[in-house]
Amino acid sequence: MSTPTADQIREFVIAGHGNLPKVQALLAENTGLLHLAYAWSETDHETAIQAAAHVGARHVAEFLLAQGAELALPTAAMMGDAAATERLLAEKPERITEPGAHGIPLLPHAVFSGNVELVASLHGRGATEGASMALAHAAGAGHTEIVKWLLAYANPDLNWKNWQEKTAREIAQAAGFEEIVALL
Repeated sequence: MSTPTADQIREFVIAGHGNLPKVQALLAENTGLLHLAYAWSETDHETAIQAAAHVGARHVAEFLLAQGAELALPTAAMMGDAAATERLLAEKPERITEPGAHGIPLLPHAVFSGNVELVASLHGRGATEGASMALAHAAGAGHTEIVKWLLAYANPDLNWKNWQEKTAREIAQAAGFEEIVALL
């Protein structure tokens, strides 16, 4: 196994955002990629499992975990693994405010789980940052109950726009989630 180049790491991390066949192929070619982070900037580093976690690519995260990737709090929350989430917070309670890749807070990761109880619990414990991004993620994933909860308790900005310049309402509309569109 050769030491991966920066370009190989970058390709692997980009694939981690949801392209499982490519992740599998690249990891088969070089297992050294599993734990490596790509440096997008001096302060922004991302591994493939962090990529999977912040876009809700559960299938990629499950594969990477099975290969030995580290389970961090954002990934556990995204996957809805309440037991692991609790264990990680019990080990280090201040993790509740630690961001994932790109500085993305815990709450936007957690909404991908579809588990409103987990989202509410984490919010109540201090994961209050990123409510607007969380709303956009929940709207795009079709998680109606989480959208209702966020609107009632998390005070998201309905005019917030994602990296594609779309609001939560526009995201839900494009995905065909009419009940969520009506809520927003």
